[in-house]
Amino acid sequence: MMRKLIRFIGIPVIFVTSSSGMSAETEFSDDTYRYLELFGDVFERVRRDYVEKVSDQELLEAAINGMLTSLDPHSSFMSAKNFEDMQEQTKGEFGGLGIEVTMENGFVKVVSPIDDTPAFRAGIKPGDYITDIDGETVLGLTLGDAVDKMRGLIETDITITIRRASVEPFDVTITRAVITVKSVRWRTEGDIGYIRITSFNEQTQGGLELGFAEIERELGRELKGFVLDLRNNPGGLLDQAVSVSDSFLDRGEIVSTRTRQTEDTQRFSAKRGDLAKGKPVVILINDGSASASEIVAGALQDHGRAIILGTKSFGKGSVQTIVPLQRSAAMRLTTARYYTPSGRSIQVKGIVPDIEVQPASVERIDVRSQRSEADLRGALENDTNEDEDLALINNNSERETQDIQDYQLARALDLLQGLALYAQYRGTETR
Repeated sequence: MMRKLIRFIGIPVIFVTSSSGMSAETEFSDDTYRYLELFGDVFERVRRDYVEKVSDQELLEAAINGMLTSLDPHSSFMSAKNFEDMQEQTKGEFGGLGIEVTMENGFVKVVSPIDDTPAFRAGIKPGDYITDIDGETVLGLTLGDAVDKMRGLIETDITITIRRASVEPFDVTITRAVITVKSVRWRTEGDIGYIRITSFNEQTQGGLELGFAEIERELGRELKGFVLDLRNNPGGLLDQAVSVSDSFLDRGEIVSTRTRQTEDTQRFSAKRGDLAKGKPVVILINDGSASASEIVAGALQDHGRAIILGTKSFGKGSVQTIVPLQRSAAMRLTTARYYTPSGRSIQVKGIVPDIEVQPASVERIDVRSQRSEADLRGALENDTNEDEDLALINNNSERETQDIQDYQLARALDLLQGLALYAQYRGTETR
């Protein structure tokens, strides 16, 4: 049985299929044969006359990779080692720096750092360009070559040169480590459940279910809603994205994939059972949210099941198939586009949030003296039981007395509190 997966740049984003039985058009034009002869001529000339000896394997792998990378940024050839590394990543543990990357304008571009990894702790940010690795330029390297250079023995150092907008290029030295990706983290924020998914790997759905159970055990009937944080989540396995979406939906389409052949269109639909039990959900996204993250955000947005807050997502709306080849190698080939339930393609456009909230730093103003009616001489006393009203107000404003480190999250929590208050004032009950 073919297994559906999705990959975004550093984490497999794919369909996995058997290497046998690949179908293709077998009719070739005369031009095709002439170009194959041309390729053979070039290959032989390079073998014979290039200034340095190059192995046939190097030349042929480079030729295959050149054919694939010319198609789009996500198609490429994987050597046996690259293929093995990719399979390790889907399990959630691998060696390296902890960044998801792509190639742009000849340089390595950071899509997002992975939480609690050496790159994250070193302050690497989405949108950073890596221009040099240990003093050598990345210009002329393939993405796979650059990734290989960044990997190495655990506890060894690597120096990368970062180019960041409005900042002079600077060097960062990072110590390589075993990267263990804990896909799901959770905590409570007052009476709201906060769930962060850092990537979609084989651990994701199980972690999400555990997070739901722990939050409900802690808050019980006080639980007002959920924040699902998908910021800087570069994607991962398609089946996990579908499963996570299904966790918040009772019915309806989640995502469809369409190839060149209309009869190969596939649709993934939700099954009954909403783990959030109908409680309001706010999803946080930004420009580091890509691929599988956009599937989840797009599905819940189209169904009106969640409010999307933050900034526009990355905009990767294509599906890659990993095809195992001879000699334990593989190729990653873009074979389909995916569409949200309403038929939207997010390719290039991304998911536009319902409420745009840019990252911000909030500075508190120290108000040393505040005047109110109570300060006026002879003011009338309040003749109602004010304690109950004040308790409600103080409960909802308690967080405002603390420093706001994450402005977007603070706004998401405010929104959920507002929805809960509105439901309470309307005399309704959030299930």
